[in-house]
Order: sequence, then structure tokens, then C-alpha cells
Amino acid sequence: MQTIVIVGGGAGGLELASQLGRKLGKRKKADIVLVDKNTSHIWKPLLHEVATGSLDTGTDGVVYRAHGARHGYRFVMGEFTGVDRDNKTIKLAAVFDDEGKPLLPERQLKYDTLVMAVGSVSNDFGTPGVQDHCFFLDSQAQAERFHKALLNHFMRIDEEVDGGTLNVAIVGAGATGVELSAELHHVTELLKNYGMPNMTPKRLRITLIEAGPRILPALPERISASARKELSRLGVEVKEDTRIQKATADGFITSDDILIRADLMLWAAGVKAADYVKDLGVFELNKANQILVKPTLQSTTNDDIYALGDCCGFLQENGKWVPPRAQSAHQMASTIKDNILRRRNNKNQKNFTYHDHGSLVSLSRYSTVGSLMGNLTSKSMFVEGHLARLMYVSLYRMHQIAIHGFSKAAMVYVAETISKVVRPKMKLH
Repeated sequence: MQTIVIVGGGAGGLELASQLGRKLGKRKKADIVLVDKNTSHIWKPLLHEVATGSLDTGTDGVVYRAHGARHGYRFVMGEFTGVDRDNKTIKLAAVFDDEGKPLLPERQLKYDTLVMAVGSVSNDFGTPGVQDHCFFLDSQAQAERFHKALLNHFMRIDEEVDGGTLNVAIVGAGATGVELSAELHHVTELLKNYGMPNMTPKRLRITLIEAGPRILPALPERISASARKELSRLGVEVKEDTRIQKATADGFITSDDILIRADLMLWAAGVKAADYVKDLGVFELNKANQILVKPTLQSTTNDDIYALGDCCGFLQENGKWVPPRAQSAHQMASTIKDNILRRRNNKNQKNFTYHDHGSLVSLSRYSTVGSLMGNLTSKSMFVEGHLARLMYVSLYRMHQIAIHGFSKAAMVYVAETISKVVRPKMKLH
């Protein structure tokens, strides 16, 4: 029986495992194995909501082991540390509990086909002090760590009678930085309902820092301008054309030697594949550590290894790399699923083509802005307000359909709707 190992349970990895599990795993035609160091999945574009407490991972997360039992794949917990192409094995690190006691030993897994879906991490570009003083939003664990620190600061400011202010500085005004800024303002408005009447938005100071000439640099200028206008209305201080030379315990130091004071600092400026991908020494990589692939999404060094999502370096005919977005991972997962099935049936594999369907940015409950790309034209359509919000929410629903199937995704939606009636609007622990 063919063993297909997928390393990484992010958007693309989980979608691929679910689809192959339903197609092959349930029918005992192949052993589908999903490997991840975490036990559950949260859609990465929602991590800013986890960080602010708007999203409760206890109710909105997907537990791999239970999900795999329903959808025909096996879940193996462990941190990926190496691959042996000659013997077709991957190595997993030992697993320890919170007290440092061993749970699982170092192991090796055999594969016939390997899919690298290990995602990305924030790129600090070697900026001094960032690793020591900043939070990141690369994973659920990091988002929950930020959330705990945020709650502690909320309680501190609420108890101060001299009108103290919580200063939050965010470097990187891409989608993550912009969405987090708006969501922070929103949850601060909710605190008066949960026993913190003194911690109001007036006592929150958010500084959003962008090195380029405008926020949301990867999106059309009209979207950037609309988002900037809304953030300014919320009181967010937007600093464009501002480069950071280092981070300190007191805040960020700009290239002009100006200190931007901050109690909480978050770095969201650019992404790259994790450095361990480079340390493996088995792939060709680009400058962002992404694995270079052929048009079929097979790695350039081995036809039995595919790559998808943020860790995949696919150079398009227009000379641009496929951007690290959820829609890219979704499209790559679909292509790899088809190519694995085609290869099993001795058919020619198909080449991957990226289709940009546009981008949407949620400014919490205040607004949503974005652009939609038509299938018949290269021109984009600007959308905002209720229509844009509906489209933004539908992206997550499409992801749920991909991993659960339509009927189960519908039941998940109903369960989420009912639970919102009884649970708090933000997580308070």
C-alpha cells in the first residue's frame, strides 16, 4: 500500500490530507499520514483574532486526531527534523510534556510520496532585538502567548487611577498588521462589559509601522487608502516610510534614532520558510528559503517530494513568485491531489497555474475592504462594506468545506452560530 506523508497541518496540508483521506484512505487504497508538532489546526488568517481573544481555539480549532479518524488519514504528532531521500524516510524529534518528561521517542517514518507543507515564519531580516522583545503571529501558540500578555496589560491599565495608556506597536502593515490593529480596538471596546470599565479605547494607543510608502503594499492603492482612512478614524497612528533599526525593552528604534515606545511589540514584517528548511540541505531554495518546484509542484531535486503553500517557491511566467496566501495553498493542494492520483494511474501530471482571485482585508466589525479578480478579465473590482465582509467570511467557509465536506461544514456553521449566543464575545483567559 502506498504511503503518502504530508508534513504540516496548515490550510493546504490539512485540505490535502482530508481530500486524499476521503479518496484513498477510507477505501484502504493508500495510507495517508499527516504530521504536525501541534495537536490542532487554526486557519492562519484568523490568528490575529486568536491573539485578541475574538476567536476561541477551544471551540473553533480542528483536532487532527479526531478529524483524521472521520476523514481517512492518520495523524502523527512530532516536529519534522530531517529527510533521507535515498531511503525515503523522514525524521521526527522526540515529544515531551509540559514538565519535560518524554512522551514519544525520536522516530522515523517511511514514505512513498512526501508533501512538504510546513508553512512560513516571520522574517525579522536580522533586526537586532526583535527575537528578544517582540511577539509574532506565526502559530497558534504564539497568538495565545500574545493574548495572555494582552489580558495582563488590560488588567494593569484598568486598575491604574492616573489614566495610564497601553502602547502597542506593530511592525509590518500587511494584512496581519492592519487586521490586528482594528481587532485590538474592537476588543478594547468590549472590556467594559467584562468587568474592566476603565480600560477603554481612549487608553489604547496603537502604532502601525510600515517601511514602505503605504500600508498594504501588496494590494491595490485604492484598498490601501480606504484601510488607512478607517484606521485613522479608529485612532491608529500609521507611520509609513519608517524603518526599524532595532527593538529594545522600551520599544522600537527607527533608522532616524527615534524611539517608538511600546508595552507590547509585534513583528509582522514579511515571511519566509523556516531556516531549518535550508539546513536540511536537500532542496533548491530561493531567497525566502522556499523550496523550488517544477511546474507540477514536485521539488526540483526529487520527483517523489512535492511542496505547497508558503514554503513552496513557484516562479510564474510573469517572473513573480506565487504569493504566500491561503488561496495559493488551497490551489496548490488541489493540484497536488490531482497529480498524486494521476501518477497512481500512470497518467501525465498537470502543471500548476495560480489564479489570483483578489484579496480582502477585515477591519474587525468596522469595515472590510478588498478587490475581486474576475475569471474573464485581469481587471480587479474594488469592494467594501457588507459585500466585502460577506466575501471575507465565505473564504473561511470554503476552507471548512474543503476539510470537512459540505454537509459537515454546514453543521459546524450551525454549531458556531448557536455557541455565539451563550459564550462571551471575547476569550478572557
